[in-house]
Amino acid sequence: MATSEKGLIELCHGNGGRLMHQLIEDIIRPALANPMLDTKLDAVQLPVLEGPPVITTDGFTVQPLEFPGGDIGSLAVHGTINDLAVSGAVPLYLTLNLFIEEGFEISRLARLMKSLGEAAEAAGVVVVAGDTKVLPRGQCSGLYLATTGIGILSPGTNLSMDFVQSGDKVLISGPVGDHGTAVMLAREQFGLAGTLLSDSANVLPLTRALQDLGGVRFMRDPTRGGLATVACELCRATGLGINLWQETIPVSEQVRGVCELLGYDPYYLACEGRVMAVVSEHDALLVLKRWQALPAGSQAAIVGEIQSSHSQVVLTTDYGGERILEELEDDPLPRIC
Repeated sequence: MATSEKGLIELCHGNGGRLMHQLIEDIIRPALANPMLDTKLDAVQLPVLEGPPVITTDGFTVQPLEFPGGDIGSLAVHGTINDLAVSGAVPLYLTLNLFIEEGFEISRLARLMKSLGEAAEAAGVVVVAGDTKVLPRGQCSGLYLATTGIGILSPGTNLSMDFVQSGDKVLISGPVGDHGTAVMLAREQFGLAGTLLSDSANVLPLTRALQDLGGVRFMRDPTRGGLATVACELCRATGLGINLWQETIPVSEQVRGVCELLGYDPYYLACEGRVMAVVSEHDALLVLKRWQALPAGSQAAIVGEIQSSHSQVVLTTDYGGERILEELEDDPLPRIC
Protein backbone atom coordinates (compact mmCIF):
# COMPACT_ATOMS: atom_id res chain seq x y z
CA MET A 1 0.00 0.00 0.00
CA ALA A 2 1.13 3.56 -0.76
CA THR A 3 -0.56 4.83 2.37
CA SER A 4 1.20 5.16 5.69
CA GLU A 5 -0.49 3.91 8.85
CA LYS A 6 -2.01 7.36 9.33
CA GLY A 7 -2.91 7.83 5.65
CA LEU A 8 -0.47 10.75 5.34
CA ILE A 9 2.44 11.57 3.05
CA GLU A 10 5.78 10.84 4.71
CA LEU A 11 9.25 11.95 3.67
CA CYS A 12 9.96 8.40 2.52
CA HIS A 13 7.29 8.84 -0.16
CA GLY A 14 9.80 11.05 -1.96
CA ASN A 15 13.02 9.09 -1.49
CA GLY A 16 12.83 7.03 -4.68
CA GLY A 17 12.15 3.81 -2.79
CA ARG A 18 9.30 1.37 -2.37
CA LEU A 19 6.71 3.75 -0.89
CA MET A 20 7.37 6.37 -3.56
CA HIS A 21 6.87 3.83 -6.32
CA GLN A 22 3.70 2.59 -4.66
CA LEU A 23 2.40 6.16 -4.35
CA ILE A 24 2.95 6.68 -8.05
CA GLU A 25 1.47 3.32 -9.02
CA ASP A 26 -1.52 3.43 -6.63
CA ILE A 27 -2.49 7.11 -6.70
CA ILE A 28 -0.87 9.15 -9.46
CA ARG A 29 -0.54 6.85 -12.47
CA PRO A 30 -4.18 5.59 -12.40
CA ALA A 31 -5.45 9.16 -12.42
CA LEU A 32 -3.33 10.02 -15.46
CA ALA A 33 -3.49 6.63 -17.18
CA ASN A 34 -2.07 6.57 -20.69
CA PRO A 35 0.41 4.28 -22.48
CA MET A 36 3.17 6.91 -22.57
CA LEU A 37 3.53 6.69 -18.79
CA ASP A 38 4.47 3.02 -19.07
CA THR A 39 7.96 3.72 -20.46
CA LYS A 40 10.83 2.42 -18.32
CA LEU A 41 13.13 5.22 -19.49
CA ASP A 42 13.86 8.59 -17.88
CA ALA A 43 12.34 10.43 -20.84
CA VAL A 44 9.38 9.89 -23.12
CA GLN A 45 9.51 9.94 -26.91
CA LEU A 46 6.74 11.98 -28.47
CA PRO A 47 5.31 11.40 -31.94
CA VAL A 48 6.42 13.76 -34.69
CA LEU A 49 4.31 16.88 -34.37
CA GLU A 50 2.26 17.92 -37.39
CA GLY A 51 3.01 21.60 -37.07
CA PRO A 52 5.31 24.12 -35.36
CA PRO A 53 5.72 23.12 -31.70
CA VAL A 54 4.64 25.58 -28.98
CA ILE A 55 5.70 25.17 -25.34
CA THR A 56 4.75 26.88 -22.09
CA THR A 57 5.40 26.29 -18.39
CA ASP A 58 3.50 27.26 -15.25
CA GLY A 59 3.30 26.76 -11.50
CA PHE A 60 0.28 26.54 -9.17
CA THR A 61 0.19 27.45 -5.48
CA VAL A 62 -3.48 28.32 -4.97
CA GLN A 63 -4.90 28.40 -1.45
CA PRO A 64 -7.22 26.77 -0.60
CA LEU A 65 -6.42 23.77 -2.75
CA GLU A 66 -10.13 23.12 -3.35
CA PHE A 67 -12.55 25.95 -4.07
CA PRO A 68 -16.04 26.35 -5.56
CA GLY A 69 -15.80 25.47 -9.23
CA GLY A 70 -12.41 23.78 -9.17
CA ASP A 71 -9.24 22.77 -7.39
CA ILE A 72 -5.49 22.90 -7.89
CA GLY A 73 -5.63 19.77 -10.06
CA SER A 74 -8.09 21.01 -12.68
CA LEU A 75 -6.64 24.52 -12.40
CA ALA A 76 -3.17 23.24 -13.34
CA VAL A 77 -4.55 21.70 -16.51
CA HIS A 78 -6.69 24.67 -17.48
CA GLY A 79 -4.01 27.24 -16.69
CA THR A 80 -1.40 25.48 -18.80
CA ILE A 81 -3.49 24.62 -21.84
CA ASN A 82 -5.06 28.09 -21.83
CA ASP A 83 -1.62 29.67 -22.23
CA LEU A 84 -1.17 27.52 -25.33
CA ALA A 85 -4.68 28.21 -26.63
CA VAL A 86 -4.41 32.02 -26.46
CA SER A 87 -1.08 31.75 -28.30
CA GLY A 88 -2.91 30.14 -31.21
CA ALA A 89 -1.87 26.57 -30.43
CA VAL A 90 -3.73 23.29 -29.99
CA PRO A 91 -2.60 21.70 -26.68
CA LEU A 92 -1.45 18.08 -26.87
CA TYR A 93 0.81 17.09 -23.98
CA LEU A 94 1.54 18.04 -20.38
CA THR A 95 4.26 17.23 -17.91
CA LEU A 96 3.51 17.38 -14.19
CA ASN A 97 5.72 17.97 -11.16
CA LEU A 98 4.28 17.50 -7.67
CA PHE A 99 5.72 19.10 -4.55
CA ILE A 100 3.90 17.53 -1.61
CA GLU A 101 4.23 18.55 2.02
CA GLU A 102 4.96 15.90 4.61
CA GLY A 103 1.71 15.14 6.44
CA PHE A 104 -0.56 15.75 3.43
CA GLU A 105 -3.56 13.42 3.33
CA ILE A 106 -3.08 10.71 0.70
CA SER A 107 -6.85 10.47 0.16
CA ARG A 108 -6.91 14.18 -0.66
CA LEU A 109 -3.99 13.78 -3.06
CA ALA A 110 -5.91 11.00 -4.81
CA ARG A 111 -8.95 13.26 -5.14
CA LEU A 112 -6.91 16.11 -6.62
CA MET A 113 -5.09 13.81 -9.03
CA LYS A 114 -8.41 12.39 -10.18
CA SER A 115 -9.64 15.92 -10.87
CA LEU A 116 -6.47 16.72 -12.79
CA GLY A 117 -6.77 13.58 -14.89
CA GLU A 118 -10.42 14.24 -15.69
CA ALA A 119 -9.66 17.82 -16.75
CA ALA A 120 -6.84 16.63 -19.01
CA GLU A 121 -9.02 13.96 -20.59
CA ALA A 122 -11.85 16.44 -21.18
CA ALA A 123 -9.41 18.83 -22.89
CA GLY A 124 -7.92 16.10 -25.05
CA VAL A 125 -4.40 16.42 -23.63
CA VAL A 126 -2.17 13.69 -22.23
CA VAL A 127 0.14 13.87 -19.21
CA VAL A 128 3.26 12.16 -20.56
CA ALA A 129 5.90 12.70 -17.85
CA GLY A 130 6.35 13.97 -14.33
CA ASP A 131 8.21 13.97 -11.06
CA THR A 132 7.30 13.77 -7.37
CA LYS A 133 9.03 15.51 -4.47
CA VAL A 134 8.13 15.49 -0.77
CA LEU A 135 9.10 18.53 1.29
CA PRO A 136 9.50 18.54 5.07
CA ARG A 137 6.53 19.72 7.08
CA GLY A 138 6.27 23.52 7.05
CA GLN A 139 8.16 24.03 3.77
CA CYS A 140 5.11 23.76 1.49
CA SER A 141 1.47 24.73 1.83
CA GLY A 142 0.17 21.22 1.27
CA LEU A 143 0.69 20.80 -2.46
CA TYR A 144 2.34 22.75 -5.25
CA LEU A 145 2.15 21.74 -8.91
CA ALA A 146 4.40 22.69 -11.82
CA THR A 147 3.51 21.92 -15.41
CA THR A 148 4.84 22.19 -18.94
CA GLY A 149 2.49 22.22 -21.90
CA ILE A 150 3.27 21.31 -25.49
CA GLY A 151 1.08 21.94 -28.50
CA ILE A 152 1.19 22.75 -32.18
CA LEU A 153 0.53 26.12 -33.76
CA SER A 154 -2.71 26.27 -35.70
CA PRO A 155 -2.18 26.87 -39.45
CA GLY A 156 -2.20 30.54 -40.40
CA THR A 157 -1.95 31.75 -36.79
CA ASN A 158 0.10 34.91 -36.29
CA LEU A 159 -0.55 36.65 -32.98
CA SER A 160 1.56 39.34 -31.32
CA MET A 161 1.27 42.57 -29.37
CA ASP A 162 3.34 44.05 -32.21
CA PHE A 163 0.31 43.83 -34.51
CA VAL A 164 -1.96 45.92 -32.26
CA GLN A 165 -3.08 49.17 -33.92
CA SER A 166 -4.95 52.28 -32.96
CA GLY A 167 -8.67 51.75 -33.51
CA ASP A 168 -8.58 48.04 -32.66
CA LYS A 169 -11.28 46.81 -30.29
CA VAL A 170 -10.76 45.02 -26.97
CA LEU A 171 -13.07 42.10 -26.16
CA ILE A 172 -13.51 39.87 -23.13
CA SER A 173 -15.21 36.48 -23.40
CA GLY A 174 -17.15 36.67 -20.12
CA PRO A 175 -17.47 38.20 -16.65
CA VAL A 176 -14.20 39.17 -14.97
CA GLY A 177 -13.02 38.41 -11.44
CA ASP A 178 -15.00 35.21 -10.82
CA HIS A 179 -11.97 33.05 -9.99
CA GLY A 180 -10.31 35.57 -7.69
CA THR A 181 -13.55 36.23 -5.82
CA ALA A 182 -14.49 32.53 -5.51
CA VAL A 183 -11.07 31.70 -4.04
CA MET A 184 -11.28 34.65 -1.68
CA LEU A 185 -14.69 33.54 -0.40
CA ALA A 186 -13.43 29.97 0.00
CA ARG A 187 -10.76 31.23 2.41
CA GLU A 188 -13.52 32.37 4.79
CA GLN A 189 -11.32 35.21 6.03
CA PHE A 190 -14.06 37.81 5.93
CA GLY A 191 -17.07 35.89 7.23
CA LEU A 192 -18.65 35.97 3.77
CA ALA A 193 -20.23 33.15 1.80
CA GLY A 194 -21.88 32.78 -1.56
CA THR A 195 -22.69 30.52 -4.48
CA LEU A 196 -20.14 32.01 -6.90
CA LEU A 197 -18.03 29.47 -8.79
CA SER A 198 -14.57 29.94 -10.21
CA ASP A 199 -14.54 30.37 -13.99
CA SER A 200 -11.68 27.83 -14.26
CA ALA A 201 -12.15 26.19 -17.66
CA ASN A 202 -10.53 25.24 -20.94
CA VAL A 203 -10.69 28.24 -23.31
CA LEU A 204 -9.71 26.30 -26.44
CA PRO A 205 -13.26 26.42 -27.88
CA LEU A 206 -13.12 30.22 -27.64
CA THR A 207 -9.75 30.56 -29.34
CA ARG A 208 -10.41 27.98 -32.06
CA ALA A 209 -13.57 29.85 -33.02
CA LEU A 210 -11.36 32.73 -34.17
CA GLN A 211 -8.48 30.93 -35.85
CA ASP A 212 -9.55 31.80 -39.41
CA LEU A 213 -9.87 35.54 -38.71
CA GLY A 214 -6.89 37.63 -39.78
CA GLY A 215 -8.13 40.57 -37.75
CA VAL A 216 -7.36 38.88 -34.41
CA ARG A 217 -4.15 40.62 -33.32
CA PHE A 218 -3.52 39.26 -29.83
CA MET A 219 -5.11 37.10 -27.14
CA ARG A 220 -4.39 36.54 -23.48
CA ASP A 221 -6.07 34.77 -20.55
CA PRO A 222 -6.22 37.42 -17.81
CA THR A 223 -5.07 35.39 -14.80
CA ARG A 224 -2.97 37.05 -12.08
CA GLY A 225 -3.74 40.77 -12.10
CA GLY A 226 -6.83 40.32 -14.24
CA LEU A 227 -8.04 42.43 -17.15
CA ALA A 228 -6.39 45.63 -15.95
CA THR A 229 -2.93 44.06 -15.72
CA VAL A 230 -3.06 42.64 -19.25
CA ALA A 231 -4.21 46.03 -20.50
CA CYS A 232 -1.29 47.75 -18.73
CA GLU A 233 1.13 45.22 -20.24
CA LEU A 234 -0.25 45.99 -23.69
CA CYS A 235 0.25 49.70 -23.21
CA ARG A 236 3.80 49.22 -21.99
CA ALA A 237 4.71 46.93 -24.88
CA THR A 238 3.08 48.93 -27.69
CA GLY A 239 3.32 52.55 -26.54
CA LEU A 240 -0.41 52.85 -27.27
CA GLY A 241 -3.25 53.53 -24.87
CA ILE A 242 -6.44 51.65 -24.09
CA ASN A 243 -9.82 53.16 -23.33
CA LEU A 244 -11.99 50.71 -21.36
CA TRP A 245 -15.72 51.26 -20.84
CA GLN A 246 -17.07 50.29 -17.44
CA GLU A 247 -20.64 50.04 -18.70
CA THR A 248 -19.76 47.18 -21.08
CA ILE A 249 -17.29 45.18 -18.95
CA PRO A 250 -19.25 42.14 -17.65
CA VAL A 251 -19.02 41.73 -13.86
CA SER A 252 -21.34 39.38 -11.97
CA GLU A 253 -23.48 40.80 -9.18
CA GLN A 254 -21.72 38.64 -6.57
CA VAL A 255 -18.27 39.82 -7.67
CA ARG A 256 -19.43 43.41 -7.74
CA GLY A 257 -20.97 43.12 -4.28
CA VAL A 258 -17.90 41.52 -2.69
CA CYS A 259 -15.62 44.09 -4.27
CA GLU A 260 -17.74 47.00 -3.08
CA LEU A 261 -17.89 45.55 0.43
CA LEU A 262 -14.18 44.79 0.77
CA GLY A 263 -12.67 47.48 -1.42
CA TYR A 264 -11.32 45.27 -4.21
CA ASP A 265 -11.31 46.22 -7.88
CA PRO A 266 -12.81 43.47 -10.09
CA TYR A 267 -10.64 44.50 -13.03
CA TYR A 268 -7.54 43.34 -11.14
CA LEU A 269 -8.96 40.00 -9.98
CA ALA A 270 -7.88 36.76 -11.64
CA CYS A 271 -9.87 34.93 -14.30
CA GLU A 272 -9.09 31.31 -15.21
CA GLY A 273 -11.50 30.67 -18.06
CA ARG A 274 -11.72 33.96 -19.95
CA VAL A 275 -10.00 35.32 -23.04
CA MET A 276 -9.11 38.94 -23.67
CA ALA A 277 -8.64 39.65 -27.37
CA VAL A 278 -7.52 42.65 -29.39
CA VAL A 279 -9.26 42.58 -32.76
CA SER A 280 -9.42 44.85 -35.79
CA GLU A 281 -12.45 47.11 -35.92
CA HIS A 282 -13.54 45.24 -39.05
CA ASP A 283 -13.69 41.83 -37.31
CA ALA A 284 -14.77 42.89 -33.81
CA LEU A 285 -18.50 42.29 -34.26
CA LEU A 286 -17.85 38.94 -35.94
CA VAL A 287 -15.68 37.84 -33.01
CA LEU A 288 -18.38 38.94 -30.61
CA LYS A 289 -21.02 36.99 -32.54
CA ARG A 290 -18.93 33.81 -32.61
CA TRP A 291 -18.12 34.00 -28.92
CA GLN A 292 -21.68 34.70 -27.87
CA ALA A 293 -22.79 31.62 -29.81
CA LEU A 294 -20.67 29.44 -27.49
CA PRO A 295 -21.70 28.49 -23.93
CA ALA A 296 -18.39 29.82 -22.57
CA GLY A 297 -18.80 33.13 -24.41
CA SER A 298 -22.48 33.89 -23.95
CA GLN A 299 -21.65 37.05 -21.97
CA ALA A 300 -18.79 38.22 -24.18
CA ALA A 301 -18.55 41.94 -24.78
CA ILE A 302 -16.58 44.63 -26.57
CA VAL A 303 -15.08 46.50 -23.63
CA GLY A 304 -12.65 49.01 -25.06
CA GLU A 305 -10.56 50.46 -27.86
CA ILE A 306 -6.87 50.98 -28.60
CA GLN A 307 -5.88 54.65 -28.79
CA SER A 308 -2.78 56.45 -30.08
CA SER A 309 -3.55 59.73 -28.30
CA HIS A 310 -2.15 58.48 -24.96
CA SER A 311 -0.29 55.48 -23.53
CA GLN A 312 -2.30 54.60 -20.44
CA VAL A 313 -5.26 52.42 -19.50
CA VAL A 314 -8.16 54.82 -19.02
CA LEU A 315 -11.47 53.54 -17.67
CA THR A 316 -14.56 55.56 -18.54
CA THR A 317 -16.87 55.07 -15.57
CA ASP A 318 -20.62 54.58 -15.55
CA TYR A 319 -20.94 58.20 -14.48
CA GLY A 320 -18.94 59.58 -17.40
CA GLY A 321 -15.75 60.23 -15.45
CA GLU A 322 -12.32 58.78 -16.20
CA ARG A 323 -9.97 56.73 -14.03
CA ILE A 324 -6.46 55.57 -14.86
CA LEU A 325 -5.83 51.89 -14.14
CA GLU A 326 -2.22 51.59 -13.00
CA GLU A 327 -0.05 48.50 -12.84
CA LEU A 328 -0.29 46.51 -9.62
CA GLU A 329 2.28 47.21 -6.92
CA ASP A 330 1.01 44.80 -4.24
CA ASP A 331 -0.67 41.41 -4.65
CA PRO A 332 -4.27 41.87 -3.46
CA LEU A 333 -4.94 38.14 -3.23
CA PRO A 334 -1.81 35.99 -2.80
CA ARG A 335 -1.77 32.38 -4.02
CA ILE A 336 -4.75 32.82 -6.28
CA CYS A 337 -3.54 30.44 -8.99
